[in-house]
Amino acid sequence: MSKLDATLQMLKELTDAKGIPGNEREPREVMKKYIEPFADEVVTDNLGSLIAKKVGDENGPKIMVAGHLDEVGFMVTQIDDKGFLRFQTVGGWWSQVMLAQRVTVMTKKGDITGIIGSKPPHILPPEARKKPVDIKDMFIDIGASSREEAMEFGVKPGDSVVPYFEFTVMNNDKMLLAKAWDNRIGCAIAIDVLRQLEGEKHPNIVYGVGTVQEEVGLRGAKTATNFIKPDIGFAVDVGIAGDTPGVSSKDAASKMGEGPQIILYDASMVSHKGLRDFVTDVADEKGIPYQFDSIAAGGTDSGAIHITANGVPALSITVASRYIHSNAAMIHRDDFENAVKLIVEVIKRLDADTVKEITFN
Repeated sequence: MSKLDATLQMLKELTDAKGIPGNEREPREVMKKYIEPFADEVVTDNLGSLIAKKVGDENGPKIMVAGHLDEVGFMVTQIDDKGFLRFQTVGGWWSQVMLAQRVTVMTKKGDITGIIGSKPPHILPPEARKKPVDIKDMFIDIGASSREEAMEFGVKPGDSVVPYFEFTVMNNDKMLLAKAWDNRIGCAIAIDVLRQLEGEKHPNIVYGVGTVQEEVGLRGAKTATNFIKPDIGFAVDVGIAGDTPGVSSKDAASKMGEGPQIILYDASMVSHKGLRDFVTDVADEKGIPYQFDSIAAGGTDSGAIHITANGVPALSITVASRYIHSNAAMIHRDDFENAVKLIVEVIKRLDADTVKEITFN
């Protein structure tokens, strides 16, 4: 890999960090390292979400920009007598993307390599070969010959397991391939929003947040929003790219490289119309590209943010991604940069009167 610029180095460190729901320490430490220089204060709530505060006007409205720290992964549930690991998925997985994939098991003695295995097709009856393998029939092979040896390696039930993948800049260097874009790209957006507001006047207090446990029910967003009590909330996450073979624009309309996605509707939230109109008006004014999308299934941290306390006008702004919830996903660097640019321009305009107008629009 050629030498990475500062942004790519940050993205590499964020995606290389390992953190399933309930064990987000590594990505939290990386995010803290990068966001702290631009924040007045960095704290962690009791569930583990990172909250970085940047004051523009201390009497202004509170604006929350939240990515989630966790990635989909697995948890060791049992070690069998031959040293194979049984596991539980943590977050949503499709069985067809899992088999024969390399994983990293995070043990008290350090990280060890494993591979997801199942009964070989050669010994299955022809009908069984045609069917996807059930997740419950898979196991993780760490090369141990017994339960005792696996335990000597440091493995115990409850250990986190994450996909193994090295951050890769593709030949088209705008295309970036890595594990955990869902949702370290949201964390990167929160970091860069605070970075770009450095030395800029903004009529509000901005909170750059890395939430925990999004993939298992938007849990960290609930506690972080309770902590902050924001007036406006943005969830920054990944969305679906509809530009691969076999996907029609009816299924997913967005294309990589054509701007951040403004999510109109998902299973967790109907986006706030006043905020949505304000954001797209700013984008039109500044010539920042964007795309609309709606997702019938799934949701983002906005789903928890918008129903906290008395309600918070919220919007999800996402980066179109290919192959999420698998060992590696792909994003377009321009979409990341335009998402940051758009949110920064919006924040500069969110004074108390504007927020009041948006809220009751």
